[in-house]
Amino acid sequence: MTPGRPVMPSADTIRENLLEERPGRGTPSGDGSEVRAYGATSASSGLVPLTLTRREPQADDVEIDIEFCGLCHSDVHATRGEWGERPWPLVPGHEIVGRVRRTGSAVRGFAVGDHVGVGCMVDSCRECARCRAGLEQYCERGMVATYGAPDPRHGGEVTQGGYSERIVVDAAYVLRIPAALDPAAAAPILCAGITTYSPLRRFGVGPGRRVGVVGLGGLGHMAVKLAAAMGAEVTVFTRTDAKVADAAQLGAHRVVVTTDTAQLEAAAGTLDVVLDTVAAPHDPNDYLSVLRFDGALVALSLPSGDMPPVRAGALIRRRLTYTGSLIGGIAETQEVLDFCAEHGVAPQIEVVTAESLNEAYDRMVASDVKYRFVLDAASLRGAGAPSRREQ
Repeated sequence: MTPGRPVMPSADTIRENLLEERPGRGTPSGDGSEVRAYGATSASSGLVPLTLTRREPQADDVEIDIEFCGLCHSDVHATRGEWGERPWPLVPGHEIVGRVRRTGSAVRGFAVGDHVGVGCMVDSCRECARCRAGLEQYCERGMVATYGAPDPRHGGEVTQGGYSERIVVDAAYVLRIPAALDPAAAAPILCAGITTYSPLRRFGVGPGRRVGVVGLGGLGHMAVKLAAAMGAEVTVFTRTDAKVADAAQLGAHRVVVTTDTAQLEAAAGTLDVVLDTVAAPHDPNDYLSVLRFDGALVALSLPSGDMPPVRAGALIRRRLTYTGSLIGGIAETQEVLDFCAEHGVAPQIEVVTAESLNEAYDRMVASDVKYRFVLDAASLRGAGAPSRREQ
């Protein structure tokens, strides 16, 4: 599975959600406008050119001309059917940066031309205790994901994501992109950035704190950069010494090669918080062992197989916490964008065109990227003829 990403609901869950009554449920508005996109028409189709019909903006909506969209490994899982059958066609992408094209009559705070972003969700119930607390990602009724999810406020139509020219999103779920951020590099902050920032903030990371990061991929490299910018001392855990130089360049103070038992044992009892970004099965007890009294191990991954059981004694004897974390809410996502702008933090990216998306997916599976791919949405206009229309 994919580090840091919520699992998309199954087809059965989508159908059940469509039957659930929610406040504000309505019908699609107007004829909308056609836009070019790339998506999958089946689990075996790969990504192909498509045409989407985006809804006409309503009073609370913002219409966005997409400039860049980050590629997340969950996009691969979803479009290749690895999370079960999907409502095809499916246009992925939940790390969206672009400019406001127009706004609805009730929108305040956004104007035409503003640089804005859309992350992993485009709605939630807005009424439950979690939503009211700014934790929309944990909405008791389920957040509405940016793609592949039924949108109850718009007739249950399935959301389509950011591998497209434009998108229409309720203003309450639109983020402001600070001018100091490069727009292409800002895109992965809306996923990898907030996924790692949220637990760092939750556990009070700052000067004097010692943070461990397990894995140095898309999430891990952002965790290193963010923790270092917060003033923490950062240790990276990796299986080989091939990433030692990269870890240091990203801001790590120390690297532990986990296949070297002596190095792992030397790290015992040294860290306050460890972020685990590895999606392959591994032993969490190794990382509980490196925690100080009252330390916390935070799982950000959804491992693809069974994990060894956690030894309860390790938790009890040092009052440790073994917990997990999803993305952040809207306010916290804006906070990480502002933090990155203020501290000069940005992911390392490789920009790709629409016609190279399938190659980029294969490279993501092979871990051949440092450290995030970003789609240049302008390339959609030069892509091949659309193969299917989504109404």
